[in-house]
Amino acid sequence: MPLLEDKIALITGGGAGFGRGMVTRFAQEGARVLVAEYDAARCEALRHDYEGDDRVHIVATDVREKDQVLAAVDAAVKTFGGLDILVNNAITLSPRLPLEQKTDEILDGTLHAGLWAAWWAMHAARPHLRARGGGSIINFSSIDVETGAWLNADYVVTKSAIMGLTRNAAHEWGRFGIRVNAIAPAGMGSQFMNYVEEIPGFAERSAALKPLGRNGDPEHDIAPVAVFLASEMSRYVTGELIHVDGGLHLPGYQSRPPDLTAFAS
Repeated sequence: MPLLEDKIALITGGGAGFGRGMVTRFAQEGARVLVAEYDAARCEALRHDYEGDDRVHIVATDVREKDQVLAAVDAAVKTFGGLDILVNNAITLSPRLPLEQKTDEILDGTLHAGLWAAWWAMHAARPHLRARGGGSIINFSSIDVETGAWLNADYVVTKSAIMGLTRNAAHEWGRFGIRVNAIAPAGMGSQFMNYVEEIPGFAERSAALKPLGRNGDPEHDIAPVAVFLASEMSRYVTGELIHVDGGLHLPGYQSRPPDLTAFAS
């Protein structure tokens, strides 16, 4: 039997990268999926790919806006009749700048796309998960939290806060049968593909850093771990952070730019 048969999932940022991989894998495992996606072209591509397939429903959503996050949760419940799984995957990335050049506005934008979006979605989803006997919330962290990655201070702050939220919710909402876990992926997501286009040899260097010696595929390497956390196979797992990165968290990585004069202030 498929691992997510009769389950209803909401995946934010499901139009590309890790999100798209999870949409594909969740649907293959029998779930009905509400995709909350900001980018219009990605929404259209999803609608084309799943035309006539009632397992996947797409709602244009800017997760930085509370009313749109609440509307996405409501749409999942109205479209499919409930909610069992919430995946907070969406994030927006800001300009890569050293900490002293990151502004209040940059931090605020990243917090809204990451922390606030997850906070709103989790609060809205909780009663629906509880009504169906519990469920699974999957948040996304990052190895950048552990390495203190250069030029990503707002992202690191946001992902650190999401880990705090994950562990607190796991502790408090266990009484409702709700499991809350996080994934820290490193693979060929949307930002990875941008770097491949911009930086010659990036993919090869990235693969060489990982003990497994290759870069992770969103559908075949990252999404199966999300399926595990969403399914009854992880029914006794909560408050966990799982690195899905080919072992990159073991050696870590050096993110200091070789030429800091480009960031002189």
